[in-house]
Amino acid sequence: MRRTTAARTSGALALAAALALGGCGDGVPDAGPPDGAPDGAPGDAATSPAAVTPGDRLSPEELADLAAADGVVVLDVRTPEEYAQGHLPGAVNLDVSAPDFAGRAARLDPAATYAVYCRTGVRSQTAVAALRDAGIASVVDLDGGIVAWAEAGLPVTTD
Repeated sequence: MRRTTAARTSGALALAAALALGGCGDGVPDAGPPDGAPDGAPGDAATSPAAVTPGDRLSPEELADLAAADGVVVLDVRTPEEYAQGHLPGAVNLDVSAPDFAGRAARLDPAATYAVYCRTGVRSQTAVAALRDAGIASVVDLDGGIVAWAEAGLPVTTD
């Protein structure tokens, strides 16, 4: 399905406005993971890809369960510099503030389930809206971002 120029322009304007009004981070580097961080337990039916309602905000534990499922793509929408400081295992960096974000989002597989996060949950909400505008139906957001993830004792990596 091809989007009209007006639809692309309105989506880009909404994204630009959201980025101008608020960011996800405060310039403080993300904390590293606590020692002994537990692994997520896959298989919870409430967070299986088929049970995800588009736009859901999941707790760190729920997202860990979902991320363990086949076909789920974890997107870190922070800057490459933030990503390098630490990210969720297996996450792909797709900077929501990059000028080419909308174009890159439009090339994602619309049939996949995407789990999106940033530092605290603000930029990821912007990314969820942009992904929906790009035709992606199954998108969830990590409530509280990577800060909440690390505070829950879940693993953060620099690999």
